[in-house]
Amino acid sequence: MTDTPRAMEGLRTRGIGAGWGWILAYGVLSVVLGILAFAAPFAATLAATLVIGIFLMAAGVTSIIAGIVGKGHESRAYAILFGLLSLFIGGVMMFEPATGALSLAMLVAVWLGVRGVMELVFGFRMRRGRGMMVVLGIVNLVLAGFVLATLPWSALTLPGYVLGISFLLGGATSIGAALAHRKGEPAFAV
Repeated sequence: MTDTPRAMEGLRTRGIGAGWGWILAYGVLSVVLGILAFAAPFAATLAATLVIGIFLMAAGVTSIIAGIVGKGHESRAYAILFGLLSLFIGGVMMFEPATGALSLAMLVAVWLGVRGVMELVFGFRMRRGRGMMVVLGIVNLVLAGFVLATLPWSALTLPGYVLGISFLLGGATSIGAALAHRKGEPAFAV
């Protein structure tokens, strides 16, 4: 009976640290991709635009088929129209990637502007954290203005830089999680 607690402990610790190398490899690959996106933001923007275009076209075809084949539901017309819209926008992004990148940059600028205004409005209403929220709102408005002022040139690199930041931060997070998991912590512990 004295072996039972030891056997249970072995079962509990057997999975700790397992797979940390894969998490580390993913993190390192993400960091490398982030660096490459910063080194060649135009190429990263082109790649992102093409991938988004492919996804939109696939979603469009699927939605059109669902609308045609899916008998007996009220949203058939919606599915077909949504599919046609997705197919059109995906086609523009695939066959006119500069236009697609320009659209993405304008959407990012609008998003930053609206977010900045909201952060300022809510920031001035807050009791705690007011300063940080107001600063964040100002920064986002300045970024929106910068993107709009530098169009169309910013459209050719902005998505690439955004991808670079995302890959770098995601990769750094995964590397940290892998190293902690190797030492016995749960992977991506909450």
